[in-house]
Amino acid sequence: MQAFSKWLLARPHNAVLALTVTLLLPIPQLTGGTIVVFLALAQGYRKIMNIVFFTALITAVTLLILGGSLSSILTLIFVAWLPALLAVVVLVKTQSLTLTLQMLMIVSFAFLLVISLFIPDLAVFWQPYLDVMAQLLRESGMQLEAGLLTADILTISAVFIFWLIYSMALLFGYSLYKRLPIETFEFGQFKDLDFGRIIAIALAALTVTAFLIDSNWFQHTVFVVFAMFMMQGLAILHWLKDEGIVQPIIVAVVYIIFPILQIFLMVALAFIGYIDVWLGFRRRLKKV
Repeated sequence: MQAFSKWLLARPHNAVLALTVTLLLPIPQLTGGTIVVFLALAQGYRKIMNIVFFTALITAVTLLILGGSLSSILTLIFVAWLPALLAVVVLVKTQSLTLTLQMLMIVSFAFLLVISLFIPDLAVFWQPYLDVMAQLLRESGMQLEAGLLTADILTISAVFIFWLIYSMALLFGYSLYKRLPIETFEFGQFKDLDFGRIIAIALAALTVTAFLIDSNWFQHTVFVVFAMFMMQGLAILHWLKDEGIVQPIIVAVVYIIFPILQIFLMVALAFIGYIDVWLGFRRRLKKV
């Protein structure tokens, strides 16, 4: 990865080429966002803005020549790169990786509430996507899952997925930056991540509210906010590895089997992360 990082920094057109290629990949928010975070930290805001501008310009001109959809590609660029750049701004201003990830979590939750307030009928909004996804599930022999697919679940899942993607882009980009063979700024380490008791208390209050009003939407929201603590569970796992308490192979196995047992591992890691907010596993283990 150091060779790739050096290549990105060698010439501006290397970065333009890399960002252009990410637009063709399955998850441009992750790949492109990682590169944006890395370049913003390594070269500053001015250079990354120039790179983003020229990449968008070249892509737009190419699409106009080929007769493609200009609005679609500009929307993709906006969604893929702007949140990652804003995350870097917060990271530099706060000087804290933990605080930045906390802010991403709060913003995602606020965005979920905004969606519920400003889109009067989520079923109508998501219907085209629901039809396509339901059809794909039925063709895969997953009739039960297709029947459980609703607008509320799709909304909450979309918010969670985008939060996860942008959080990972920030972490990957920061990791690339820290690996540079030069003096870099220290914004904290992922293994020390702690979402804090304020967010944990908010989740507890949301859980009580969902129980009292018996709302499916609130119940789904509670699960998504709880699932976000998965990131803190992963941080604990990395801390245990660095302290020599668990072997590196254990961490590797968790990442390898995550796509297969994603629901089980997500809930397990989130539970560990949430309990850690109150009990402070890492602090206690340091005292032993």
